[in-house]
Amino acid sequence: MMAIIGMFYQDGLTGSAWGDWSLYTDSPLRADAPDFSKELGVTPPLGFWDPLGFSKYENPELAKSQFQRRRIIEIQHGRVAMLACIGYIVPEYFRWPGYCSPSMNLSFTDIPNGLKGAAMVPLAGWLQIITFVGIIEVTNLQKIQDKVLGDYGYGAFGIPFGKKIENDEKKFKSLTAEINNGRLAMMAIIGMFYQDGLTGSAWGDWSLYTDSPLRADAPDFSKELGVTPPLGFWDPLGFSKYENPELAKSQFQRRRIIEIQHGRVAMLACIGYIVPEYFRWPGYCSPSMNLSFTDIPNGLKGAAMVPLAGWLQIITFVGIIEVTNLQKIQDKVLGDYGYGAFGIPFGKKIENDEKKFKSLTAEINNGRLAMMAIIGM
Repeated sequence: MMAIIGMFYQDGLTGSAWGDWSLYTDSPLRADAPDFSKELGVTPPLGFWDPLGFSKYENPELAKSQFQRRRIIEIQHGRVAMLACIGYIVPEYFRWPGYCSPSMNLSFTDIPNGLKGAAMVPLAGWLQIITFVGIIEVTNLQKIQDKVLGDYGYGAFGIPFGKKIENDEKKFKSLTAEINNGRLAMMAIIGMFYQDGLTGSAWGDWSLYTDSPLRADAPDFSKELGVTPPLGFWDPLGFSKYENPELAKSQFQRRRIIEIQHGRVAMLACIGYIVPEYFRWPGYCSPSMNLSFTDIPNGLKGAAMVPLAGWLQIITFVGIIEVTNLQKIQDKVLGDYGYGAFGIPFGKKIENDEKKFKSLTAEINNGRLAMMAIIGM
């Protein structure tokens, strides 16, 4: 299936399922398409990387203009991101003397670094910033560029009346380096914002910022049942995060109990798939229908063969288990319904708490594997 899709794709692009791209310039999907592989910003090892096809248009001139527009926007965003990163770092070591707002008695040293500082800047200050950015946008960034993208006629580092880079090869190399640094800066500033929002500082130690608004009184689930190396407590979608700590604890317990139950069902289901391949009960599943156990095929096909009365018995049994056992409130060891080892009624229990915790953790991991396995089956 993968191979034939690849053949279709290769055939559509080159004219043959295994043709050399360079030999098929007359491909209908390639006709007159501009070559961006030598444009500014194309860097090894990826080269010209456009997995979403933003540069593909039927009109070659439109393709060129859209490529230039997006490349210029990327350069501008990269430059802003580099300045933003510097704006995060410099205030940690240097602050302007004097006042940001004399009328409000607000000095530069009073303004905290990072996201918290945004709320401290007066409205008049924000208006000045927006006005300055608007002037730059209108007077400079609207210039049409046709030779070297990102070159607005200033000197190196964008210094007005500064010395320009006259050598075209050196200029191209410097602008390419600038784009790559800007790409790194865009990733870096997002990381700083995220870290700042979580911990209170762009490079704060998480353990030192327990008063972070996103962490206040948050319960620690790192030692709970089911937390296993190497991932530890893994919650990438944040299902355990709630403003109310008690609600967070109850929701964690509810989800962990559900995970244990689903894992146990999945393990039984896997056994139910495997055992009938080697053993079947003798006799009849339904004597009135003359249906023996050996007549029922294994797997999904068997579901249609089980009589309605059989399904009603199964649903009734599961309902009894759900109502009489699974509704019990568990506060000590999740998943322990008071039965013996392996869930055998009146069986011998695991009295040692450490051994019980280890056994239940192993059961959870086996259940996780079984849930993946039964889906695969």
